[in-house]
Amino acid sequence: MRVSLLLTAASGLALVAGSASAQSAPAGSQQATELDEVIVTAVPLGRGANDIVSSVAVLDGDELVHRRQATLGETLAGIPGVSSDTFGGGASRPVIRGQTSPRVKVLNNGAAMLDASEISPDHAVSVEPLLVDSIEILRGPSALLYGGGAIGGAVNVVDRRIPTRAVEGVTGAVEARAGTADDERTVVAGVTAGLGAFALRLEALNRESDDYDVPRFETPHEDHDGEEGEEHDHDHGPFDTLEGSFNDTSTVTVGGSWIGQNGYFGVAYTDQRSTYGLPGHSEEYVDCHPHGLTLHCGGHDDGEDDHDHDHDHGEHGAPVVELRSKRVDVRGEIRQPFSGVERISLRGGFTDYAHDEVEGGEVSTTFTNEGYDARVELEHSPIGMMRGVVGLQTTRSDFAAIGEEAFLPETQTTANALFAMEEFDLGDLRLELAARQEWQEVEAIGRPTAKHEPFSISGGAVWSVSPEWSIAGSLSRSQRAPAAQELFARGVHLATNTFEIGTPTLDVETVNAAEVSLRRTRGDTTVTASLYRYGYDGYIFADTLDAFEAFRLIRYDQADAVFTGFEGEIKHRFTPWFTGEVFGDLVRAKFDNGGGAVPRIPAARLGARGEFLWNAWSGELEYTHAFEQDRISAFETVTPGYDMVNATVAYDFTVGGVGAQIYLRGNNLLDELALNHASYLANVAPLRGRNLVLGFRATF
Repeated sequence: MRVSLLLTAASGLALVAGSASAQSAPAGSQQATELDEVIVTAVPLGRGANDIVSSVAVLDGDELVHRRQATLGETLAGIPGVSSDTFGGGASRPVIRGQTSPRVKVLNNGAAMLDASEISPDHAVSVEPLLVDSIEILRGPSALLYGGGAIGGAVNVVDRRIPTRAVEGVTGAVEARAGTADDERTVVAGVTAGLGAFALRLEALNRESDDYDVPRFETPHEDHDGEEGEEHDHDHGPFDTLEGSFNDTSTVTVGGSWIGQNGYFGVAYTDQRSTYGLPGHSEEYVDCHPHGLTLHCGGHDDGEDDHDHDHDHGEHGAPVVELRSKRVDVRGEIRQPFSGVERISLRGGFTDYAHDEVEGGEVSTTFTNEGYDARVELEHSPIGMMRGVVGLQTTRSDFAAIGEEAFLPETQTTANALFAMEEFDLGDLRLELAARQEWQEVEAIGRPTAKHEPFSISGGAVWSVSPEWSIAGSLSRSQRAPAAQELFARGVHLATNTFEIGTPTLDVETVNAAEVSLRRTRGDTTVTASLYRYGYDGYIFADTLDAFEAFRLIRYDQADAVFTGFEGEIKHRFTPWFTGEVFGDLVRAKFDNGGGAVPRIPAARLGARGEFLWNAWSGELEYTHAFEQDRISAFETVTPGYDMVNATVAYDFTVGGVGAQIYLRGNNLLDELALNHASYLANVAPLRGRNLVLGFRATF
């Protein structure tokens, strides 16, 4: 039945595409025998992904078009070493090698986003995946140049809102999508017009989606000791849709730039409005509070349970986030401005962000974040075998929370940094050194100012063993200053069902990392594989002190921890039109001295993918098995494994000289119950059930 459904959908797509097409696109890329060179913009010196010491992945082209979801985390979740901490349909952040915010930095063309996503997983990353040109994932010391917030990695979103090259006439793209699991309706368009030395860019998107479908299931009850117990009759399940998983978003961008022979300078303004639900939100814990290191919730202290277990969200449904983000981006570059300097570049952004959390039709809490981030890089001319870049960065963030869940006082975070990166080309051996010094201050009303000066340094090498094979290795020592939430939080945070307590005396977090990678980038068989170990001194984490039902009392503390892991993929071109691939990843994280497992570590994954390209047709079939996650910390429950089957079929054609593509993407075709261990809502908010997305895209 499942196979026939897929075949029927594919046949329907072929009929639609065939009737619309007057001319097939040429095969072209069928004869490729090596990985295309992709320049990674987030790493200085214009290196390709295969030449960088650290592990780098780039999602672009048709693969990005087909895999894009409403949120950044979901879009990247299938890449080896990358998953997401999903929070329904409106928010999800990238998780890299078991780490997420505040250790994974999300960048927009090299500038910080400055939204509220680092504070809580229910706060959306203000990036629209359908408006980006490519996404770069930096794992390891390549992310060091972006500071302590990238101690676990960085995700750089590359867009076209500021043109960087001269444009003749008008170019652009339009796209429309429709999805079945959440009744998605999305329209997106982008146009760039050349006006002599000037270029103008306009972008717009509108998305509407309802609560998404999920397989029926019963939510497990978590006992006080963290063991999985008997099920309670909660209104969360069984059910067929996840209440509060809808997502309505609109985005408009106007940008322009002056482009000369030796550089460019441009400005863009983006206005984003989003309304999405908060699944799993429960008001019954709003009065919970700590008594010392224990939690008091009504009759909890005397052993009686005076709470009503008939959990629902009331007559008004799940709470809603109403997000408003206004952002101004500034980018510029001058090439060879004077002797001894190859390039000077500027990246900056100013953000005015706010969102209201609405319950029962009334605003309960308002979160705001206003700030700026500016970064200047200077690339010096080669000095013998050495070339490199030096730079400085300044950031300021004014954050405030007002209302029932104001668990964090008004804070002002300022950070300044100097950084440098140098590489030495020794023929088949290339060495890379990098360092960054930061100065950070966090001020909170009524609290002492927290000052930290983290320092990071790394060294690595890439050895080209042969024209096809290379080995890369790196050692680094990176430091991260504690975030405002980790220092000063105190209050109920219902989105994650916690009462949070910050620790103002937290010290910098230090990680000593080692990584080795094996790569083969030419020939019918290509390989990328990495093995890594991160040893943390003073790893900052949310320590659970007590719990009542699903509600926990947490305090931010420090302890030594070790992360070890592997990720890799092997791809083989069996014929000019068919390529097969196997891939997988694994991360283990535990505290030293018998402290147990680090919480919310993603499960190991193993998968296979087949890709075909035949004239104007292309597609893929992908199977991934996520293993059971039974390495759990106190107050966590075991997350069962699941199988995920995804497939894509696409047809390229031209109409009136305009290139177009129609595609059908199927996710979770087996309609598997998939619980994400990295999510705070692992037991109450499963991933989408079976979803078919039909899309049309035209470029001109």
